[in-house]
Amino acid sequence: MANLNEDVSRAPKSMRAQTITGITDTTDIGATVRVEIDGKELKVPIGTTILEAARSIGVRIPTLCYHEDLCIAGVCRICVVEVEGQRTLQASCAYPITSPIKVKTYSSKVRKARRHILDLLLSKHYGECYSCFRNNNCELQSLAKEYGVDQFRFGHPEKPLHEVDASSYSVIRDMNKCILCRRCVRTCIDVQEVGVLEAVGRSDKTKIETFASKPLSEVICINCGQCINRCPTGALRANDPTDDVWAAIDNPAKHVVIQTAPAPRAGIGECFGLEPGRALTFEMNTALRRCGFDKVFDTNFTADLTIIEEGTELILRLYKALVKKDTSIALPQFTSCSPGWIKYIEHFYPEMLKHVSSAKSPQQMFGAVIKTYYAKKNNIDPKDIVTVALMPCSAKKFECNRPEMCDSGFKDIDYGLTTRELAQMISEAGIDLPNLEKSDFDDPFGTATGSGVIFAATGGVMEAAIRTVVELVCGIKVENLFDHADVIPVRGFEGVRYAELPIKQVGPVPDILKHLVPNWDWLKGATLKVGVCHGTANAKKVLDDIKAGGKFSECHFIEFMACPGGCLGGGGQPIPTNPEIRKKRAKAIYGEDAHYEIRKSHENPAVLELYSQFLTDGPCGHLSHKLLHTDYTPRGKYIA
Repeated sequence: MANLNEDVSRAPKSMRAQTITGITDTTDIGATVRVEIDGKELKVPIGTTILEAARSIGVRIPTLCYHEDLCIAGVCRICVVEVEGQRTLQASCAYPITSPIKVKTYSSKVRKARRHILDLLLSKHYGECYSCFRNNNCELQSLAKEYGVDQFRFGHPEKPLHEVDASSYSVIRDMNKCILCRRCVRTCIDVQEVGVLEAVGRSDKTKIETFASKPLSEVICINCGQCINRCPTGALRANDPTDDVWAAIDNPAKHVVIQTAPAPRAGIGECFGLEPGRALTFEMNTALRRCGFDKVFDTNFTADLTIIEEGTELILRLYKALVKKDTSIALPQFTSCSPGWIKYIEHFYPEMLKHVSSAKSPQQMFGAVIKTYYAKKNNIDPKDIVTVALMPCSAKKFECNRPEMCDSGFKDIDYGLTTRELAQMISEAGIDLPNLEKSDFDDPFGTATGSGVIFAATGGVMEAAIRTVVELVCGIKVENLFDHADVIPVRGFEGVRYAELPIKQVGPVPDILKHLVPNWDWLKGATLKVGVCHGTANAKKVLDDIKAGGKFSECHFIEFMACPGGCLGGGGQPIPTNPEIRKKRAKAIYGEDAHYEIRKSHENPAVLELYSQFLTDGPCGHLSHKLLHTDYTPRGKYIA
């Protein structure tokens, strides 16, 4: 079994390059070798690729199949360079430097080869750029401009060669724009270990296909959209509902509300030319009102609500298992916020669905609350309310269309928008987002906490839960255990994390939970064991470890997120993405958290008011179970 602390990337690219070329002797690891690139001399560790060495001195080599998140493929050949003494040009992304070499990155031979490759790619690339959602953000288009392509030397398709697959709620495939870089294949197999896509055929008959060439709605796609984020062209895109959202806004009979998740705030600025890591939370609120939304609410409100409901469910599971000795209780409890993760476990580990919390995601909780509590409070007929969710995630589009997500009596969430789609709406409205004045969220769902904000990053749900559990169970301030309430052990970008929290003392049961447990004495002296993982390849490691009776089988609570980095690396976030960009987005998220006056979910006054006025039988009560919880079970034919 692979090391559980190993990230999905598995090894540095230089070491992966060694494996590709059959170099397995590691006795010289740490040694350096001299290389000359375009007349510049440098020393690099043995096994460093030419591409990595060139980038280290600021020499740019164009790439298409290469991506920082993925293993090496070396299939597109656009990164070829001339190595002195070599008969043919070499792919710089896959060439490990093991002895002194001299490299030319832009010789006449290299430039002609790259132009030839581009012309061949364009000869199979149907469509024009103006109507493509990747226009001005397409790597193929950028390279064509860079290399002066002004005609189709080898022709150009006059009609589509493939039907567009728009069967999925989340992802649209247009293979007419595919350049066979295999990024999507490697993402689906290596990063996510789902394996929906594969390259079939050989030579000019090669194409990217699903199993038996079925549409995405009929295969085990988890809708995460990670393939979209790494596709260099417009061959993959999210299923965009913006025309329907505009129609709702333009309909005076409709009351259109939007909730905004935390991750888009840390990313949307990238769509407007800003560097990653600048949050535009309150500028975005102003833009949404100018677009015509009647109310702008904060998804962090229901993130806090999720912590209360999911945390209460965990307490009930522990109480039944430890005190009542109910052997039917499934532990550890798994989080249920990530719809891509839910699809993954439904498809690959259906026997473990009993471990998944019944709590809905914050998106879906919000929809149910809007079309019940909010509708009644404001005397609005729920059928006239249109609920829109701004999410960093393409899987949220699928989630809001699940047939069970209508506990309000209506479709709880009508439309899911990605960060990219909202950026397009804002641009279409002629709004200069980065330079807008700031404005706050609307009441009654504008009050949130730092715990809600950090849901955007891997480990954030767990950190929010720990902040609340420590105070509700131990009766002490979480700051007494963790400086500034920052639960550092569950933060970071390691693929899998594990932490233990000894419960050395217990306090009185708070009023909101007194109807569920008589006291906390049964937890005194116990050690709460938790796990965190992101990316479904890492989820597989954890689930297999649990099945084998390993360390994670002893956990009480485990956070799973489908996307690398958590929601801030979601399939609807700005393109491109890479480890450095995700770290900058995370920095923005934690920066916002630090500035909140209230940083713990159980102290959110708007959530407490919801329980006192509406969910009066408390967390995990009858009404909250009806509106805020669901059951995840294998669905047979319902795959899409």
